[in-house]
Amino acid sequence: MKNKLGQIIHWIKNFIKKITPGEEAVRGASIGLLTVTGIFWIVFAIGIYTGLGDEWVLLFLLSFVTAAVLFGFLARWLLKQLSSLSELFKLALLIALPLLFIMSFNWIVHLIFIVLSMICGAAVLVLKKSGFKSLSKLNKTFTVLGLLLGIGGFVLVGILYAEEGFEVDPIANAALSSETNIPHIEAISPAQKGSYAVKTLTYGSGEDLHRKEFGEEVTLKTDSVNGLALIDNWKGFGGWYRTKYWGFDSESLPLNARVWYPEGEGPFPLALIVHGNHGMQDYSDPGYAYLGELLASRGIILASVDENFINGSWSDIFGGLEEENDARGWLLLEHLRIWHQWNRTEGHQFYNKIDTANLALIGHSRGGEAVAHAAMFNNLPFYPDDASVAFNYDFNIKSIVAIAPVDGQYEPGESRAKIKDVNYFVLHGAQDADVSSYMGSQQYERVSFTDSLYHFKTGVYVYGANHGQFNTSWGENDTGNPFTGILNLKQLLSAEDQRKIAEVYISAFLDISLKDQKEYLPLFVDARSGKEWLPETIYLNQFEDSNLKTVANFDEDFNVASITREGGEVRTENLSVWREQEIKLKWQKKGSRAVIVGWNYELEEETDSITSIPDSLIASYTIRIPEMQLDSSAVLVFSMAESAESAKPKSEGKWVKNNDNNNGNNESANDVEDIKDAEDKTDREMEESDDDEDKEKEPIDFTIQLRDSTGQKISFELSRFSPLQREIEVVIMKVDFITGNKQSEKIFQTFYFPVKDFQELNPDFNISGMEEIRFVFDKTESGVVNMDNIGFMKSLY
Repeated sequence: MKNKLGQIIHWIKNFIKKITPGEEAVRGASIGLLTVTGIFWIVFAIGIYTGLGDEWVLLFLLSFVTAAVLFGFLARWLLKQLSSLSELFKLALLIALPLLFIMSFNWIVHLIFIVLSMICGAAVLVLKKSGFKSLSKLNKTFTVLGLLLGIGGFVLVGILYAEEGFEVDPIANAALSSETNIPHIEAISPAQKGSYAVKTLTYGSGEDLHRKEFGEEVTLKTDSVNGLALIDNWKGFGGWYRTKYWGFDSESLPLNARVWYPEGEGPFPLALIVHGNHGMQDYSDPGYAYLGELLASRGIILASVDENFINGSWSDIFGGLEEENDARGWLLLEHLRIWHQWNRTEGHQFYNKIDTANLALIGHSRGGEAVAHAAMFNNLPFYPDDASVAFNYDFNIKSIVAIAPVDGQYEPGESRAKIKDVNYFVLHGAQDADVSSYMGSQQYERVSFTDSLYHFKTGVYVYGANHGQFNTSWGENDTGNPFTGILNLKQLLSAEDQRKIAEVYISAFLDISLKDQKEYLPLFVDARSGKEWLPETIYLNQFEDSNLKTVANFDEDFNVASITREGGEVRTENLSVWREQEIKLKWQKKGSRAVIVGWNYELEEETDSITSIPDSLIASYTIRIPEMQLDSSAVLVFSMAESAESAKPKSEGKWVKNNDNNNGNNESANDVEDIKDAEDKTDREMEESDDDEDKEKEPIDFTIQLRDSTGQKISFELSRFSPLQREIEVVIMKVDFITGNKQSEKIFQTFYFPVKDFQELNPDFNISGMEEIRFVFDKTESGVVNMDNIGFMKSLY
């Protein structure tokens, strides 16, 4: 048998040798490839030249040939150098690189580890094999230096890894710089425990293989549901392992949850909370106990839904579940179905205990997207991607809370989910290293109000909050990588502070939307109205309600001189930037357009001030509006964000003409002096720029002027509410301090001005006859701002 196998191998080797091209064949193939390619290139070039009749195109095409030849020789030289490397070294690289890649380090970290490892290894082996005494002086020097550099480098890396993080440029908190005395809400903190005793239980299949609370110790048993139609790719090795670990597949998904509920007669509002994607074996559902304890004590039942079985796994490296967020949302509706059954079942411990007219869904990360899908599915008769799957829910879901959500992981009918006539709240952190873009603001734009009931949508963006600390099981590491030290945690809020923010805002939102306690509404317009309840940091609030009368949201057309409200128009003066465009976030577009306006006065720092500029040169943006029938309850509102772009775009690039002297080197003494002055000015500007990096940028301020039909005006500063927060820059990873990668995006902030508060400035001003809103940029030397959703709403307080 052994001889027979040897003969087969020998025959295969001989066959391969016979069919392997010889030296002449390879040479001929090479010549043939170059010849045919050259002929086709000549024909191609002649065709281009004939069509264009431009001699320069021939030079352009010739340059391509030259570049290709140079690239060929350079690539051959590099390959030759690589082939000359030791076989062991090439093998080490080929093994190390994919392992480093799987560990998800930044390429700079890869490079540092490779270089330091090679230097250390080379120095140690040389010393071990040759001995220090036998080395030449030069080799001794290089070996010692290599050893010191390698070991020192690893020590330095270890020190930097152990550091919490590093300081960033200081950021001024614009809201705190306002002199306005914002009244505090006169109510107890929504994060204060209520009067109800809290009880807990679990419900589920009773067959869980890993958790007793959903297995033999489960309090209430539930039937599993078939999710085959909504889950893709539960197959292959990943599907096999998932089924093996959990003991079921997509056709038998359990309805498991942990419940915190108030002891009492009820009925009580019900909220479901669902986690997002995380390691499926690091269970996520216990991580919201802090919210369960709080809400239950305040008279709201909270069920933390277990969907760990559709979370990520190490086995997904060969292909995992795809676009499963529809299943996450659908499972929530199946949980609500169970709760409705219990509420109707006499003798059940939850019989008539659920206020089914007041339901809320809360989701974190992918769960934050899933709750929007659930709200949309709730009103649909069929599954939008397969109408053979019938829906029949129609529950009274009043409120949606999205904590650091993603958006677009699942797209119903290849479009983004739209929801209407529900209250929506999104909470996101600037230090989020997982969902590092404010994606919930996209869903915020796709929430609409069409019925006659009061609804509102709101968001809060929190400086220093990350992704994971909203869940006690996830913590400060947002990456899923066990090497937490790669993250810059210096600016991170403490876990206690971050969860306190979640408690305050989520509890207040549910009290408003489920229990009609509207005294907490101001908190969602201005965090300062609850400053005694909240940790100190930067909060950017967004707010819109169903009472809004829109003047301009810039989505109506491409005419920058028109507004959304029929019959209105725009006038501008002395702007350096003026356009309307789609709002861009870090990752995607926001789904809304805004007007971008900029101004720049180029003041001499030592001699000029903005007050010295003539009124005729002051920049402004004016909206003329048709009659709106406003009354004394009217509040001027708009959203605004700074743009970090240049306020003088026409001072560079295509707008700058080449003013070089045509007389070559025949420069006059004045020319030389001018050049010297320009160089000195540039040096000063660079020094000032370096100094500015260590200073806080002053927040942006300007004047708002309202005019009625008789010409009466009232004027007030933006800072009467708050100056505009400068664009927030964050550094997420420590390596970003090396690359200079600071992340930022346009986070809009709602500004709120009750007109009656300013009428004392001009008692003759007629609110009902308002016909003009004018933004006068007379307080800050230069800036670019994005404005959106300008309009009037009714006073909240």
